[in-house]
Order: sequence, then structure tokens, then C-alpha cells
Amino acid sequence: MGFICILRHMKTMRRLCLIVGCGVLLTTSVPAQKLARTGLDAGYYDMYNLNFAGAHKVFGEWMKTNPDDPLGPASDAAAFLFSEFDRLGVLDVELFTDDDTFTARKKLPPNPQARRDFEDRAAQGERLARAKLQKAPGDAQALYALTLISGLRSDMAAMIDKKDYAALKLTEQGSKLAAQTLASDPNLYDAHIAVGVENYMLALKPAILRLFLFMRGDAMDKEEGVRQIRICAEKGHYLAPFARLMLAVTDLRAGNMAHAREMLSGLATEFPQNTLYRRQLDRIR
Repeated sequence: MGFICILRHMKTMRRLCLIVGCGVLLTTSVPAQKLARTGLDAGYYDMYNLNFAGAHKVFGEWMKTNPDDPLGPASDAAAFLFSEFDRLGVLDVELFTDDDTFTARKKLPPNPQARRDFEDRAAQGERLARAKLQKAPGDAQALYALTLISGLRSDMAAMIDKKDYAALKLTEQGSKLAAQTLASDPNLYDAHIAVGVENYMLALKPAILRLFLFMRGDAMDKEEGVRQIRICAEKGHYLAPFARLMLAVTDLRAGNMAHAREMLSGLATEFPQNTLYRRQLDRIR
């Protein structure tokens, strides 16, 4: 998916981003995709609510009862990564809507143990997914788990390691895996976000690089990228809340404050312990 890295501003070509004009965004509200309080859903709810200890507990229990499911460790890897992003302040919307604030942000050293935990869970999820694919090459859940892991590794490379080329390659990898996922199961709407990332992000590159990427066969269409991310926001499940946050950021950058307030308000209501949404709402009232 490369979820965090696409929120960075396009003025500096080393940053990856998602910026759209008001005319590209639909004016209708994005329907809320509620997470249940059972199974993996409960872990994702805790993660979006910034209750990372609760998320790890849920994901850990899931891995015990579903030892062959690669989405368990992949989800736990996401919790480790987003916990680190929260500690470092990466998830603050203000960082992505104000370039000066982003540039002046305080740089904190990554936590080595959190990094090891993230890598261990990502590797575990990858091993389980590969094992499933050996038995059933078109297993959609295994392909989706690999898509998620590629996106998480892309975010780690972009936002903590500052290795943007590595992040780009992982994003391309995630997009290809997402296409395979959707070919196997068109209803796995969360995978659309990875396809959208590649389309929009590569379309923002300089013309000479776009020509090279086009000749290489890479997908790059800004409007198509936005459409794919909106599919995830509207029809996705685990990643739908994050996709809605991404669209709220694009609203803020485009000056579409009313729509941004509506989406942030919905997220704040759904995840009351996550002060990120409420803080941003207070800034734009």
C-alpha cells in the first residue's frame, strides 16, 4: 500500500504524496465502514483508537487460534509500525497539510526493539503467505497479506529510514500484488489502496521520468489513483478508516474544509481515543 508515504508533499521530489483539487473529489459523503469488536476487527479498532497494547493482544490471540493465517502477523506488524509512527509524531495531520511544519518537525530516533518486532512479524506473515501460495497459487487472502506487508515496509522505508527509492520499489511491488489479489477476489476492496498509490504517486514524477516509467509499463494516472483510494474508503474494511483520513488530508490541502470536517468528525466519533482527528477538527473550525 505505501499508505503514509503518499501523504507527503509533491513540491520536493523526494517526498511521495497524494494531492488533488476540489474538482476531483466527490461531494458526497464517504459512508462509514464500521469495524466490529470481534476477531481481527477488534485489533484494528484498537489500533485506530491508538490503543496499541490492546491491538497487540487481539492480534496475538488471533495468531494462537489461527496459526496459519498470514494476516495475523501482518496486522501485528502494522500495529508495531503505527505505534512507532504515533511516538514519532508521523501521524499528525498538520504535518501533511503544512509543509513548513513538516520540514521543521523534530526528528526522533527510531526504537530498535520496535523495529525488530516489526520486521519479525512482517517476515512471519510473509512466510505464512508464501506457504499458502505454494499450496494454492491464487489464494486471495495470502496475496492480500503480502500486499499489506509491502505497503508497511514502504512506509517504514519512506518515513523512518528516509529511503524513498526503496519505498517506491516496495509500492510498485504492493500494487502488483494488489492487482493479483483483486483478480482472485474482487471483493477484497482494501487492496484497491495499493493500486491507487502507484497510479497517483508515479503520475507526479517529472515528465522525463514518467516517460521512462510508462515505457517500463508502470501505472500512473492521478484521477484513477484517487478513484481507487476512494473505493477503499467507501467499500474497504480494515483499511477504510485510514483511507478516509487520507482523503480528509487531500480535502484540507485543496481548501475543501466542509468535507474535511465531515470526514474527520466521523472518524473522531468512531475512534474517540484518537486525539489526532479531534485536534485537526479544532484547527479548522
